[in-house]
Parts: sequence; structure tokens; C-alpha cells
Amino acid sequence: MVLAPAIKVVLGSLAFAIFWVLAVFPAVPFMPIGRTAGSLLGAMLMVLFQVLTPDQAFEAIDLPILGLLFGTMVVSVYLERADMFKYLGKLLSWKSQGSKDLLCRICVISAISSAFFTNDTSCVVLTEFVLKIARQQNLPPHPFLLALASSANIGSAATPIGNPQNLVIAVQSKIPFGEFLFGIACSMVVGICVNAFILLCMFWKLLSVQKDEEEPPMEVAPQDDVNSHRFSPATMSHLTSQSSQELNAHLEAMSIHSSPSVNGRIDNNILRNRVAGSADNEIHRDENVLKDGTDIGSSQKKDERVVSTASLTHRIMSANSNFGLEEIDEKSAKWKIILWKIGVYAITVGMLVSFMAGLNMSWTAITAALALVILDFKDARPCLEKVSYSLLVFFCGMFVTVEGFNRTGIPSAVWDFMEPYAQIDHVSGVAILATVIVVLSNLASNVPTVLLLGGRVAAAAASISPEKEKKAWLILAWVSTVAGNLSLLGSAANLIVCEQARRAQNFGYNLTFWVHLKFGVPSTIIVTAIGLMLIRA
Repeated sequence: MVLAPAIKVVLGSLAFAIFWVLAVFPAVPFMPIGRTAGSLLGAMLMVLFQVLTPDQAFEAIDLPILGLLFGTMVVSVYLERADMFKYLGKLLSWKSQGSKDLLCRICVISAISSAFFTNDTSCVVLTEFVLKIARQQNLPPHPFLLALASSANIGSAATPIGNPQNLVIAVQSKIPFGEFLFGIACSMVVGICVNAFILLCMFWKLLSVQKDEEEPPMEVAPQDDVNSHRFSPATMSHLTSQSSQELNAHLEAMSIHSSPSVNGRIDNNILRNRVAGSADNEIHRDENVLKDGTDIGSSQKKDERVVSTASLTHRIMSANSNFGLEEIDEKSAKWKIILWKIGVYAITVGMLVSFMAGLNMSWTAITAALALVILDFKDARPCLEKVSYSLLVFFCGMFVTVEGFNRTGIPSAVWDFMEPYAQIDHVSGVAILATVIVVLSNLASNVPTVLLLGGRVAAAAASISPEKEKKAWLILAWVSTVAGNLSLLGSAANLIVCEQARRAQNFGYNLTFWVHLKFGVPSTIIVTAIGLMLIRA
């Protein structure tokens, strides 16, 4: 492809440069508007500079990719509500055999969850679990945070729904879900093992040190679960203060009902004894008052107190009956929640099976999302508000910006120069191609790299054979994803782990750029190289 007119080349390059700066450094001092607004600015400039017409800009937006991304995000929201990630977090500490066993578990669980629920979602949810376990066992957090982020990136490479760039590759290449998984699964499994081995080698001494004040491992539970059994003062608003005995009886009965140690069961004998004791106390108090001669008209007062005691007894026995009804209601609600969770998991499995069967992934994901909304049988707005619409808007702007830059002719000219040296039927060609992808993925981010190189790399490979074309797409998916482990800025998953760890209450930790780089460089080079040898077309 020849270069466009000079004015288009200059203006198109300027618009792309602005987009690149704001995408890689979203908080630059001269324009701290963020990635999403930066992508829209780049798209707007492409149209304003007449690099693209408005119709061409709208045509550049890939709706199937947006549909697939939206559907998978909605499914992830409902899986989080169904405690899927809480159960994964519990697996981290279940019968743990020490720090090294914990690190290997994090690698495996992070990789598997990222492959099917996206790497960003896994990192958002699992980071705090990892920090809590590390702090509770008095272990240094950074080896485990590195294991979480790097394994999430490696694991997400195995499926089309693992990360955004794989979504782009799956839609553009039309490779079925099963073939995509089969082609990269071996590289992913070996890559996770190698990555865990590198982590163990680098931090073996640190993980072997036993602290003097080591706390016993505890089961990690979200704060909401911890607070769910606490007594709420709001429940006291309907109580009266006629007597201290009545108030204590109510509070003790409610305490028994809410206590997790008895699982909501009420001992009727205890309640009967409490009623009898309360009544006896009232009668003894009345007798003492009569003996002291401080009450005139004692017979009338006594009758009133007897009636009050009977009323108290009736109220407590009614409470006993009400607690029994509440216990039945709680059991019914508990079973409804269990059945709802089973339905969520079943729909998710059905979505994955449909992917494996070769059905259209975009519409399958949207159908699964709507099925979950209907299953929930309530207003879906709270769940839909958790979808990252800013990411969808970012993709729209990025599609337009990258299309405009492609029309300048610069990417094609650069690829024409590189193509003779990057043929994937030679080892040297694969090495050169992988190097270019790693560098571009860390400079321009992995999704723009895929959009810029994907069609050109596939076309060059297709001239050799159809199998080579498919392998070229898989190589692009593997390398562009694993390249995110090179530095802290290499992927969104790394930044998510860093920010989540820094902001975590009571467990905060700052994962620095250089700590990540010391591990990221050797891990990326070794894992990428080994994985390239195991990719199957």
C-alpha cells in the first residue's frame, strides 16, 4: 500500500500519537483526561483532519467484538454475585502446605479463572484475597502479587474470551473456540509451570524464612460475610422498655436466633425457662413490694402486675412462634439462593459449551447475559451498572483511531520492509516477529498492536498455507498477551493488581515498577520462547 498524501500522513500520525500518549500515560500533566477520553479524542481528530470520513469512522467500529466484550462482562458480574470468585479465593488457603504451595496455587487458580472469566476480572477479585492470606500467614506480599498478575496474563492467552486482544483475534480470524483453546492450551500449561518455577527460584529464600510471630492461617472471608451475623441496632426500634426483664428476654431470644453457632435453631426449653424465670421475678418483686408496705391499694396493683406478667409471657411465646416461622422462611430463602447459583453456573457452562460447539461467540455471550438477567428475575440495572462501559467506549474510539492510522499507509510500509524477515515458516522469522510484537505491545499496548499487525501477519502467512495463517493468529495471541508481563505498564491486569494492592484496607502494599521489571523481563522472554515451540495449528 502506498503512502497517503503528505498532509494526511502528518495529521493522521499526529492524531494517533495523541491517542497513544493518552492510552499509555492516561494522567499526563498537560491533558489528564484518561484513556477513554483519549481514544475518543483520537477518533474525533481522525475525522476532523479528514483522514477518515464520518461513514468510514462508523464502519471501523467492530460491533461483534463489542457484543462479545459486553456479554462476557455481564456474565462475569453475575458470577461474582454467585460467589464464584469467593470460592476460588477459599481454594487458595484450603489445606495450604506453606508459602511455596500457596504461590503455586495462586498461579494455577489465577490462570484457570482468567482463561474463562477474563484476566482483568480475576485480578480485580483475587488481589485482596491474596493480600489477606499473605498478611495472615506473615508472608511478603510481592511474590504472590507477581504470581497473580503474571499467571492471569498467561492463562488468559488460552481462550478467545480471556482478554480483549484475544476477542479481536477470534472475531477477525474466525477461529472456533475449541481450536483456539487446543492450539494454545499446551503452551499455557507449560508456561504456567515455568512461570511458577521462575518465581520459586527468585524468591526461594524469602519464602523459606519463618517469621518469629507467625499468625495461624485463617479462612479468608469477605467483609460482608463477617458483618452479616452482627446485631443491627435498627432491629431494636420496635421494642419497648416496659421492664428490663422484657428487654433482656427479647435481646437474648434474638441473639439465639441470629447466632451462627446454632445455625438459626431455637431451643424451646431455654425459652420456656426464660419465660418462667421472668414471670417468677415479676411475682417475687410484687411480693416484696407488698411486704414493705410501700404500695397502697395492693390488690388492685397486684392484679395489674399479674396481667402485665401474663402479657409478657404471651409476647415471648409469640416471639418463639415467630422465630419458628422466620426459620422456615430463612431455609426457603437459602434454598432459593442455592438454586439461583446453580442456574448461574449452568448458564455459564452452557455458554462455554456453545463456544466449543462453534456457535457465534458474540450472540452466544449476549444470549447468556440475557438468560442470567431473566433468571435473576429483578431489575437488572444494579448489575448492568457494573459493566465497564468506559472500556466499550475506549474500544470504539480505538477502532476509529487505528483505522485512520492504517489509512495513512505507514503501518503497511513498515510491514512491507519487515515481511521478508518475519516469515513464520522459519525459526528466525518467528523470533523476529515475536520480538516486534513484544516491543509494540509494551509501547503501544497489546490491543492496538493486534489491530495494526493482525491482518498483515495473517495475510503473509496465508500465502504459505492455511495452516500457517491459523498459526500466525495464535502466535499473535500468545506473544501479545505474554508480552504484558514484561513491565508493570505492559497490561491492564498488572495495573489492576498494583492499584488494588495499594488501596486495600489494612492490607495495602505498593508493588513498584522495578520490582515487577526484575521478574518480568526473564519471565516474559523464557515463557514466550517455550510457548512458541508448543503452539499447534
